[in-house]
Amino acid sequence: MNLTVFDAAGKQVGSYEIDPAELAPKINRQLLHDAVVMYQANLRQGTFRTKSRAEVAGTTKKMYRQKGTGNARAGSKRSGVRRGGGHIFAKRPRDFGFRMPRKALQSATRMALAARLADEEVKLIDSLSFEVPKTSAMAATLASLGVAGQTVLVSPAKHDGNLWKSARNIAGVSVTPVADLNALSILQPRTIVMTTAAIDAFREEAKQRQSGSRTRAARKQGGRSAARSRAAQTAAPAGEA
Repeated sequence: MNLTVFDAAGKQVGSYEIDPAELAPKINRQLLHDAVVMYQANLRQGTFRTKSRAEVAGTTKKMYRQKGTGNARAGSKRSGVRRGGGHIFAKRPRDFGFRMPRKALQSATRMALAARLADEEVKLIDSLSFEVPKTSAMAATLASLGVAGQTVLVSPAKHDGNLWKSARNIAGVSVTPVADLNALSILQPRTIVMTTAAIDAFREEAKQRQSGSRTRAARKQGGRSAARSRAAQTAAPAGEA
């Protein structure tokens, strides 16, 4: 597929050819879901706490006698079924965080960007840099790209302090270098704005990881074949005897 490359003024200055299957041959929706759930769970503070019936204020005296009143049996005012009583299953601080395998998260990141590319939700810009922080210039660039008022992820090749300061006061706009991208940051916004240098770096990183995986798989397969060969050679004399 060919992506249009724009400049900061919103004019078309070229095209960029990329195949989403190069980043991820297939999109595993379950893996993307698991990765997003993990990132969101790790963002939870888990600092909530409520009082149980043992912690709320109030007497523990029996409210009225057991029989003869016509009312249901009742004990303490602190019971969770009464107003002002404690929570029956009181909440306690807890850690919701968990981790997935590193390779699974790396694969989910590539799948997320491949899915956004296939859906034509990525806009490319030739360069995006500012000599000094300028929010109005960043807002004008986003407006020229037609993404003003949307949630936007801006991804440069490397961290740029002026770019980050220019975008931090614009609602819905986040700046994340390509090395810090993950499945949640890619799937969350409506549109992604990437520089050509950033997508080149992403493609190069994906190529290195995929070639490394193939190399490790080949070494593992070669080791298994060698082991089978040695086992066959060892068993051959015994079979002949």
